[in-house]
Amino acid sequence: MAWQNPFAAVMAMRDSTWERHANPWSVWTRVPLLVLFAVTVYFRGPLGNWLWPTLCVLAAFINPRVFPPPLSLDNWASKGVLGERIWLNRRIVPIPRHHARWALGLSAASAACLAPMGWGLYVLDPWAAAFGALGASALKLWFVDRMVWLYEDMQSTNDKSRPRRRT
Repeated sequence: MAWQNPFAAVMAMRDSTWERHANPWSVWTRVPLLVLFAVTVYFRGPLGNWLWPTLCVLAAFINPRVFPPPLSLDNWASKGVLGERIWLNRRIVPIPRHHARWALGLSAASAACLAPMGWGLYVLDPWAAAFGALGASALKLWFVDRMVWLYEDMQSTNDKSRPRRRT
């Protein structure tokens, strides 16, 4: 696939996978996952042998293949996924600079939140873990919102690497 980048290659994101990932259930079930992962790891002592099965159940919802393709792409979550696909294809089809700056900034800020989360989970500091997990999650939602904006701005672009709107 010409649009594919290393991220998509690692995730084996084909056209059919992107269609399934555009299901709003795929997006909305992923929103609380970082916080749930953090809570699970934070309570690793009490969970004992249930830690790994719990993490495996949560990991199942990371998979963009869990849900069927949506009936409509005319919703915020689906547009966010389609915008992310455009974002990942930006080396082939350039995107407006303001979108690139915001997306990179939000990604960096979200990644920076993982440091206090990781530290908090390591030393069992609930405030650091919560700050990091909630901060990263909030910034990821802001990123998705920017991807919706990107999708809507780029919708008129005739790019064959993007899925067509369902009617």
